[in-house]
Amino acid sequence: MKTRSLVRLILLGFVSIWLATAIFHAYKPLPAGLNLVGAQQPVDQVTFLTDITYARQGEENSRYMEQEIFDATLEMIANAREFILVDMFLFNDFQGQVSEDHRNLSAELTQALIEQKQQYPSMEVHVISDPLNTVYGGRFSEHFQRLEAAGITVTLTQLARLRDSNPAYSGLWRLLFKPFGNSEASTVPNPFREGRVSIRSYLALFNFKANHRKLIISDQHEGTELVALVTSANPHDGSSAHGNVALRFNGPAVLDLLASEQAVLAFSSKQQININVPTAESTPTTSMTLQVVTERAVEDALIQIIDKAQPAESLDLAVFYLSDRHVVRALKRAVDRGVVVRVLLDPNKDAFGREKNGVPNRPVAHELTQAGVDLRWCATQGEQCHAKWLLHRDARGQATMVLGSTNFTRRNLHNLNLETSVILRGAAEEQTMQAGLAWFEDQWLNRDGRVFSADYEVFADSSLKHRLLYRFMEATGLSTF
Repeated sequence: MKTRSLVRLILLGFVSIWLATAIFHAYKPLPAGLNLVGAQQPVDQVTFLTDITYARQGEENSRYMEQEIFDATLEMIANAREFILVDMFLFNDFQGQVSEDHRNLSAELTQALIEQKQQYPSMEVHVISDPLNTVYGGRFSEHFQRLEAAGITVTLTQLARLRDSNPAYSGLWRLLFKPFGNSEASTVPNPFREGRVSIRSYLALFNFKANHRKLIISDQHEGTELVALVTSANPHDGSSAHGNVALRFNGPAVLDLLASEQAVLAFSSKQQININVPTAESTPTTSMTLQVVTERAVEDALIQIIDKAQPAESLDLAVFYLSDRHVVRALKRAVDRGVVVRVLLDPNKDAFGREKNGVPNRPVAHELTQAGVDLRWCATQGEQCHAKWLLHRDARGQATMVLGSTNFTRRNLHNLNLETSVILRGAAEEQTMQAGLAWFEDQWLNRDGRVFSADYEVFADSSLKHRLLYRFMEATGLSTF
């Protein structure tokens, strides 16, 4: 009896410590500088950039691609003389089960950074990324090794400092596995490509969290100005055909973005940003403003924008993942008020050669269409509609555009992942706003014989099983979205 009582006491003690660990790390204070709400800063040079993939009507299984984002990124690197900071989530050549032959983005970015550093040895260059690119310490990254050998600082984000999105599992991981770290090994198959890794890589993977940011900051014009680019695109070979969007901009908002990146360096390493490059001091030629928002501040901004929309005004969304209950309910409220809501969603059927079950977008699409939202699917052929984009046009001729790294999910919007988005405000007739609207209309209407999207009925899914699965996964964090 004493032995049984002792065992029960030990088990009760362990479960209590596990629950306390899980609860603390789900709600602990964030590192300083996260959840940033930047000021609405003046901006006069802002460009909307896209990567698009489509088929041609009448050409079965055709696939055409037109890409701007990483061409602009490489141009920013080539023009830099004093400073470059890159923060990208997926920075690798992993291809998955089906290879994409279009573009070796990771090698291009690595080589461009090395060549610029060699040409200007005193240049300060930082690369920040996610430990997924080393399979959480289970294998080396050739790209990161080459960058470091060239004198470029590479910082892998310390994800354990962030809140836990999958607390039931992460509480156990922190107690039983985290203290042992990780190292290169060949115990089990690499989940992302050929080769093998340690079991501890898998154990870290199941925490389901990331530095999901995607941006670059560099000096331009012989070191007289800083410019930035915030995007939904990754320098990842397996993602090279994805549809994505970006904004490249100047002005004081770049300094807000830089401060948000210094915050990541502060809790992940001892690196400091040491630059004196100013933002351009000029009178803005437009009335547009640009605001940097990170982590949960993105959700707060989205809800505010959606809830401000009035009857007969327009809300257009193009989103890779849409599952956050706060956003879903806000869209339903908007429809009830008479707002014209159009949503373009990825069908969640493809993930690097693996077939997906449509969760979460298809159950959410069923809910939204039942509420009166007009919805279409991206007509993907192995690639993904990877944008995270919203445009509101009001009755006064003003527009608000949101884009960046942030999927519209609990993990991306609730201070769990690291995320960066930007909000552009100004007249709907401004060129950048018109470019964003034209990009969406091209896809919604399949203009000029290009097939971007399909009717809702093509991937409609009203199954109770998938609706329950989505709600369970979104609520618990036992998911990859």
